[in-house]
Amino acid sequence: MREDGHETQSGGGGFMAVERLRVLRELADRKTVAAVAEALSMTPSAVSQQLKVLAREAGVALLEPDGRRVRLTDAGRALVVRADEVLAAMDRAVGEMALYRGSPRGQVRVALFPSGAALLLAHVLAELAGSGVEMVARDEDVPPTEVPRLLADYDVVLTHRDERAPALTGPRVTSRILMREPIDVVVSPDHRLARQGAVVPGELADETWLSVRGGFPVDDVLRSIATVTGVQPRIAQRLNDFNVIEELVASGYGVALMPRYSVRHPDLVVLRLAGVRAARLYELASRPHAATRPAISAVLRAFESAAGKVPAKSMPG
Repeated sequence: MREDGHETQSGGGGFMAVERLRVLRELADRKTVAAVAEALSMTPSAVSQQLKVLAREAGVALLEPDGRRVRLTDAGRALVVRADEVLAAMDRAVGEMALYRGSPRGQVRVALFPSGAALLLAHVLAELAGSGVEMVARDEDVPPTEVPRLLADYDVVLTHRDERAPALTGPRVTSRILMREPIDVVVSPDHRLARQGAVVPGELADETWLSVRGGFPVDDVLRSIATVTGVQPRIAQRLNDFNVIEELVASGYGVALMPRYSVRHPDLVVLRLAGVRAARLYELASRPHAATRPAISAVLRAFESAAGKVPAKSMPG
């Protein structure tokens, strides 16, 4: 027995401790030993020691040098996938015992993009009230490509993507579509197009745009408009706060694409965009097998119920 309380193994290919599998998974998520040490409240040397012991337990090299750092070998990456399964099974066992005590219990960490949180979070929390499940929510405004990184710190991530973009998939990510939200054009009341109920891309070729940063669904739709018109959009500002974009549009500084349920400004004119598939999909991402944990399953059901209560917001006219 070592000083840290873990048993040592003299041979390879035998027992692998669950906590060391957790350290390996953290390295896959966070990339550096220092980041793992900070996340797990360990010293870097203790992390390195745990990984060395795990390699002896596995009987195969799990890490290899990568400059001044280390990276996972093919065997290491394969073991991370199995570690996900083992740790999910442990979480599921804890959750099942909670069911025997009466209800799903525990804390579930959830990340949401800001406009999705504004639309759904209050309804989700209402659904979970009295369930014994504590949902801890944080806003994270990152492109869909960054979701796997967020799953290092969160059990569930609510993200959004252009409806033509591929779903979030992979050996360590699973996702489900929650809802679809159209993306419209918003203009000021005195804009030349303000009296129309809909616009086609060709009518927007010469406009000055207020858009979001690249990689987000609204920007994906704007690039689709550019493809249809053959004209690169003239983007005056890139801002990820829809409230700021609305104020600028209402003040006549340009036009913008906005998700339909995010439009709040009373003076804006909303126009349907015709001729282009313009919508974003809300998507819930988690680790494979995470939904077998009762508390996480309860959170996912709460999101589905909340999305079902979003009233259909029709276009004027």
